[in-house]
Amino acid sequence: MLRVSEIKLPLDHGPERLTSALLKKLRVTAKDLVSVSVFKRGVDARKKQAILYTYIVDAEVADEADVLRRMKNDPHVTRTPTIEYPGAARAPRATFQRPVVIGAGPCGLFAALILAQAGYRPIVLERGKVVRERTKDTWGLWRRSVLNPESNVQFGEGGAGTFSDGKLYSQIKDPRHLGRKVLTEFVKAGAPEDILTEAHPHIGTFRLVTMVESLRQTIEGLGGEYRFGQRVADFDIDDTRQVRGVVLASGEHIAANHVVLAPGHSARDVFQMLYDRGVDIEAKPFSIGFRIEHPQSIIDHARYGRTIPELGAAEYRLVHHAANGRSVYSFCMCPGGTVVAATSEEGRVATNGMSQYSRNERNANAGLVVAITPDDYPEHVLAGIDLQRKWESRAFEAGGRTYKAPGQRVGDFLKRRPSTELGAVTPSYRPGVHLTDLSDCLPDYAVEAIREAIPAFARQIPGFAMDDAILTGVETRTSSPVRIKRGADFESPNTKGLYPAGEGAGFAGGILSATVDGIKVAEAVARSIADQATRS
Repeated sequence: MLRVSEIKLPLDHGPERLTSALLKKLRVTAKDLVSVSVFKRGVDARKKQAILYTYIVDAEVADEADVLRRMKNDPHVTRTPTIEYPGAARAPRATFQRPVVIGAGPCGLFAALILAQAGYRPIVLERGKVVRERTKDTWGLWRRSVLNPESNVQFGEGGAGTFSDGKLYSQIKDPRHLGRKVLTEFVKAGAPEDILTEAHPHIGTFRLVTMVESLRQTIEGLGGEYRFGQRVADFDIDDTRQVRGVVLASGEHIAANHVVLAPGHSARDVFQMLYDRGVDIEAKPFSIGFRIEHPQSIIDHARYGRTIPELGAAEYRLVHHAANGRSVYSFCMCPGGTVVAATSEEGRVATNGMSQYSRNERNANAGLVVAITPDDYPEHVLAGIDLQRKWESRAFEAGGRTYKAPGQRVGDFLKRRPSTELGAVTPSYRPGVHLTDLSDCLPDYAVEAIREAIPAFARQIPGFAMDDAILTGVETRTSSPVRIKRGADFESPNTKGLYPAGEGAGFAGGILSATVDGIKVAEAVARSIADQATRS
């Protein structure tokens, strides 16, 4: 099988044009082409008057060796790599202690799936509720300003990724094609098949809910066990610093000498417990900022020159290096989406963005965030959490203490004056936006960097600095403020049997990278259990 890349065709091409272009590229005739399948399709929009689809295809030809010999100097014609996932080490026949997975977000979900498929019957502990009950609680905050601290955007089955744009692409290095394993399992669970071929696949919240349920059923069908409403309050660590089990908030002890810790980036009580128990943990960089909303039509016209239904809502990625040395960038851009309340703690406001598979809401939104490092919060390992809480509390106050978010028109923000009325853009955040001055809702260095970045971004996207665009605060949950250290074997260097994983542990950022990390950690756990069984 041959992999052929950089085939470019106009948007209105038919399937015969793709075959014709492939034959021309390989310099073979139709009778030499045995089969062809699309591996990936992207969009080249650099020339707005000539937007193209770009294809990577896999082709079977009659004489593959001859084609490779003739095309040996063309980097766009190679052998198709093997992408079949081989699976983790199989569970031993001897008796073994079942592994525990803490957290049922994307990382924990795939760690549990891989372990279940290999026969290890994992126990999954999730502090929140099943995904549909959790969805009701989340809407309780959005519609009635009622927060459930254990069941919300951050906590519950599916993790924070459930209430997001559902992006399934990443810039991680993936030489083993583990991302393909993830996408394949998602399709089995009910995702649209186009996620296997689109260069920038996404799913959206409603589809993610049903997929998470389906994956849970698969894991349970393979002998796995889910336990919801089970918050881990402590670890049982012996004198040799080997994990012997976990202790739930109820006081129940669950024996385990292999624990996958995939807590999500907002599990602040877990980070405190780890610090108190002497687990190796360190402060790490993250970012803080606001959400910005524009009419989606402005982004479409800036990217495509017009609205093109077959391409859907346009996206953007922006970076600006400010004069004060700070980097400002767009984060978690949600085309045709909404800004959502994402706090998990009472008396605080945090924002995020989400969209459905259709991406057909009126506004586009994205985080405009400023990168910060432990040099900005050097007091102690958990000082990044204190910083997050400080500005989330400030946003709660500025929003009127009702879980409304503080908001400001971009024109007023740039002119350093409070907003008193909305313009053409209606904010999508629920339970609502209270207009004010956002300059008191972030550190001065962040506010000034964002003020400088917005006009700079408008040079790339005309209309980005429009007066009536809306800023909503604050965006603080961009990633984990800590990293739970681990070695090359994915195990904590000073707490044996503990396997930190995913975004909350500081090793991923987004759904795909978190799921891939979950697979790697599950493989490490499987190897360890299998090796122990062999030695005993």
